[in-house]
Amino acid sequence: MNRFRWNILTVVIDAVLIGAALYAALYLRFDGLIPAHYLLAYRQLVLYFTAAQMLLFYFFGFYNRLWQYASTGELILIAGSITAGAAMNLLVLVVSAREGAFLLPRSVLVLHWMIMILVIGFSRFSWRFLKGYLFRRRKPGDLKHILIVGAGDAGATLVRELKQRRFQDNLVPVGFVDDNPAKQRMGMFGLPVLGKREDIPRLVQRYAVDEIVIAIPSADRGVIAEIVDICQTTVASLKILPGIYELVNGRVTVSQIREVKVEDILGREPVEVDLEAIAGYLTDKTVLVTGAGGSIGSELCRQVAGFRPQRLLLLGRGENSIYDIYQELGMVHGELEIIPAIIDVREAVPLAKIFQQYRPEVVFHAAAHKHVPLMEQYPAEALKNNILGTFNAARAAHDCGAEAFILVSTDKAVHPSSVMGASKRIAEMVVQQLARSSRTCFAAVRFGNVLDSRGSVVPLFKKQIAAGGPVTVTHPEMVRYFMTIPEAVQLVIQAGALARGGEIFVLDMGEPVKILSLARQMIRLAGYQPGGEIPIVFTGIRPGEKLSEELLTGEEEMETTLHQSIFVAGPNNGDAGEMELQRLLKTISASGWNPSSEGVAELLRSLLPAFPNSPKEEGRLSAEDSRVYQ
Repeated sequence: MNRFRWNILTVVIDAVLIGAALYAALYLRFDGLIPAHYLLAYRQLVLYFTAAQMLLFYFFGFYNRLWQYASTGELILIAGSITAGAAMNLLVLVVSAREGAFLLPRSVLVLHWMIMILVIGFSRFSWRFLKGYLFRRRKPGDLKHILIVGAGDAGATLVRELKQRRFQDNLVPVGFVDDNPAKQRMGMFGLPVLGKREDIPRLVQRYAVDEIVIAIPSADRGVIAEIVDICQTTVASLKILPGIYELVNGRVTVSQIREVKVEDILGREPVEVDLEAIAGYLTDKTVLVTGAGGSIGSELCRQVAGFRPQRLLLLGRGENSIYDIYQELGMVHGELEIIPAIIDVREAVPLAKIFQQYRPEVVFHAAAHKHVPLMEQYPAEALKNNILGTFNAARAAHDCGAEAFILVSTDKAVHPSSVMGASKRIAEMVVQQLARSSRTCFAAVRFGNVLDSRGSVVPLFKKQIAAGGPVTVTHPEMVRYFMTIPEAVQLVIQAGALARGGEIFVLDMGEPVKILSLARQMIRLAGYQPGGEIPIVFTGIRPGEKLSEELLTGEEEMETTLHQSIFVAGPNNGDAGEMELQRLLKTISASGWNPSSEGVAELLRSLLPAFPNSPKEEGRLSAEDSRVYQ
């Protein structure tokens, strides 16, 4: 039935119900024996009462609503419009009164008002009841039973929408789980609070739960991780509502339910940035990002574009990756001037040329080789790209008068045991030395492993799990700090607002995560059992790797900043001076420079005396550890 015919039918039903309600009020008032003069008054007034009430229904928008989704708001609307109609009817009777007598008893008006609310309310809500009845008649195999963890505002909103959508989605919420003692044995929207988190396995079995939804957007990641651990002991699939930081508009919908991700269970809250401070130094500025096609660089470009810079330069040597981010940003930020530049940061002349041409005011230097084992095989490439490339970009920024230059560094630069880590530590030294004499504000940002970045462990584990295993872990005691790509980028951008020159910013990254625990969690999130369905194999630490990373050297001290999650590493006076640094830069920039691994190590020790002669024996696998994890 089309909308016009449906409205005509609704109007006819409403007219009949209004007239019938008035007659029913008279009938009840006189116990079925209605006096003749009141029947005459009924015939005189029923058309007016009906027309007036229908007019009010129209102005209250009764015929422009989807009543199959009626809720408390619609009930208030019904009561309000009928009350307004009763007031109009009372006014008419007062004006029409003869010799102080009403044409109808006043009690009839009260009864009519009550009966109208009942019958009109029932007619409007009956569609919801009918849908629910038809829904319950469906075969049990068609239904999916949902257990909701969290009986708060998000859980309540979720249940309300699930009940509205269940006709098409076959989703049946069976109840809540909540640790609040005051909520136990209470109910909401007809659903009980069935127990606490430790009761989840029992409830899944008792109520044949197909899916568990964690609906606690405000919970910290430690709590989420504990709940996930419990839920993974059941046969039910697991979903989650995004956290408050993801719910920008504050609304909760079924479409926002997603799979649990690794970042949900890291045990550390996401970084919150000072958007006003950031906007102050990026808006209407020319911003250049090196390594713009990489994991960090491309996310930098996405977030910087949101602060409405005047111009954004995407610089990198990989044409395909630069093309991809250029096309993506062009579709989202059509008003922004975006300039792709295919340039290798190791080439000083073309790099300086583009800096002079566009004169960027803010530079984010994300171009780097970062794969530790590969850089052990090709150490000269690490020095050329990470040290010489940083110097070229930083020098170009200084020469063109840039306001800020932010280097993306790593925790592997602290007491480096790898060529990659050593190259990043010297890159930090490059920007610190330039900061002493330049009007450009130079700073570095140091953080740990980034989830889902290219070459990180998470994409590798995902591929291995998808292939049925085994999942390879280097050592059972290997631990790393982790953060998400958006967090890493927010820290880099925030550092630009905090920098005054020469700082190395460090993120409060919480507790390090065992790689073995991460592997087990990812296997469980994929719906498998670690060690059984998906084996875990220990392969031994690779060249240049350490069992654990640090965020500060022994000589550095942690200092606070205005941002509660960002700290500054104090100056390290133990590093080599400017002459040694200049000598290294001259050596690696020489045409045809391609030394042996021993030659590279010797060169690094000229600035980093503690750099090892050979990879450490730390973390050698014992016979017990080298077995397959069960």
